[in-house]
Amino acid sequence: MKHNAFTFFAALAVLLFSSCSDDDTPAAPIQIVIEGAAISPEVGGSNEPNQVYIDLSTETSTVVKRDSWDLGFYSGSEFQVTINGAIYMAVAALTTTDIDAVNSTTEEVINLQPQVAIGTFQATNAAYIDNPNGAITGTAIATIEDTDENNPVYLLNLGKEIGTTPATTGSANVSGDDRGWKKIRILKEGPDYILQYANLEDTTHQEVTITKNSAYNFSYFSFTTETIVSVEPEATKWDLNFTVFTDIIEGFGSYGYADYVVNNTKAAVSVYMVDTAEATFTYDNFALTDINPANFLNDQRGIGSTWRNGGGPSTLPSLKEDVFYVLRDTDDNYYKIKFLALTNEAGERGNPEFIYSLLQ
Repeated sequence: MKHNAFTFFAALAVLLFSSCSDDDTPAAPIQIVIEGAAISPEVGGSNEPNQVYIDLSTETSTVVKRDSWDLGFYSGSEFQVTINGAIYMAVAALTTTDIDAVNSTTEEVINLQPQVAIGTFQATNAAYIDNPNGAITGTAIATIEDTDENNPVYLLNLGKEIGTTPATTGSANVSGDDRGWKKIRILKEGPDYILQYANLEDTTHQEVTITKNSAYNFSYFSFTTETIVSVEPEATKWDLNFTVFTDIIEGFGSYGYADYVVNNTKAAVSVYMVDTAEATFTYDNFALTDINPANFLNDQRGIGSTWRNGGGPSTLPSLKEDVFYVLRDTDDNYYKIKFLALTNEAGERGNPEFIYSLLQ
């Protein structure tokens, strides 16, 4: 295995530690399964076709195609619906509640279509994506209201197909053809969601009931299969998601990123970065007592794209070797994480590798 100097042996052990005191000292882990490991998430190469969910405490990976779902229906107390930013979806509310009356000749649709897209470099188009910080109330689709008349029709850009042409060495080719458009409307019926959907030219619509499942962050729906689909592991059984991602460039609106890492804030997983160029710590000597609880971010972009250099017109993206990360999982276990690779030995993107170790 490459990077032998950094490889950790997975150790199966269940340990019991005391909880933290009333001060801000981090809690010691309560239950530990895996003390550390080296992982190479199966992102899938330069087209990055997969989302890979990682659970550090069990060294478990769950791999799903990133175009296998379109909408996620939140399972918590709020009625919120997320769109799939991993395939660059975008959405805008219309002024009507009549889904069957909307088509491609509707003036509002004609005016909105050039704007409801990723990478237009217009600051205003940030309104058409979910808040990239992961706040559940920051979805582009507004909170679903009890009163049907308060829930509008939405114009939904289905984003991009997954790229199929291999990228040049060191580059990524994550986007293919446009996937087209849908019109949707979402209502409430007791504890359930009612999804209405159709193609833009349809004069009638389909309807499906989406039931919340409290074991998961979301229930996911695919327009391709017209069914509820399995995507994420159970809410408390994953920490990190390796994915393509829609973020925001301040002043220029939404923008797509390859090689992105999201942490599971819905289950209180939080992360912060340590820059060894600005601190006395190294990855090897960083200990549990070195954690600063105030540094943990309430943002799913705790790692994001900060583990790599972005590249430019004359340079390729590259691994940042002077940073590592501290993660607190849903069970208050603490880990340090260091990235070892952005590419494989042939220089192909979409082949990350990282190590992690339990802090105890």
